[in-house]
Amino acid sequence: MPRVLLIEDDPSVRAGVGLGLRRRGHEVAAADTGEAGLALVGGFHPELVLLDLMLPGINGVQVCRRIRETSQVPIIMLTARGDDFDIVVGLEAGADDYIVKPARTEVIEARIKAVLRRLGAPAGGRPQVEFHGDLTVDRAGLTVARGGERIALAPSELKLLLHLSASPEQVFSRQQLLEYVWEHSYHADARLVDACVRRLRHKIEDPDGAPRYIQTVRGFGYRFGPL
Repeated sequence: MPRVLLIEDDPSVRAGVGLGLRRRGHEVAAADTGEAGLALVGGFHPELVLLDLMLPGINGVQVCRRIRETSQVPIIMLTARGDDFDIVVGLEAGADDYIVKPARTEVIEARIKAVLRRLGAPAGGRPQVEFHGDLTVDRAGLTVARGGERIALAPSELKLLLHLSASPEQVFSRQQLLEYVWEHSYHADARLVDACVRRLRHKIEDPDGAPRYIQTVRGFGYRFGPL
């Protein structure tokens, strides 16, 4: 089972979530502040981070940004109800998903599995390495490069790109992308998709031009556009 770093200010949530995950076989390290959590990242080497947005000192959004400077470890935010603005900011900062507190351990475990689930093998008959303009997508190695330079993508960004690029010019609705990338057939929050698209565009698109790869089809969704 993966190592989980839990950064949570509320002691009851920290104890409950930590105990529930340990009972399910996870190795859990817990911290009650952003500073303490960041200090654990290097030594504990988490495979996933559960990150409370409302932290004393360095808040969760700042912690997310700091982690993303050096790592693409999956990050799931823990948020209170009504924190819509913070959710959007957290997703823009690089979080892969979010869970509204309070949440049962089974829900958290299911979301962890969804984030960590291996990306699907290349579809039969598809080349393992594809070239789209100056973008190189290695489906076997799960790597992406632009102009020969490798790009670090968070799990949700990579899975979104692999899914869209597998069917060039096909339009996918936000709901379809939620179900495939995030496995949220019951959690139709388009903000997850839109924030991930913006982060992905920032990494693979020319900032001075119109989107070349991830195109918006107004009123419908997104597609991997013609080159």
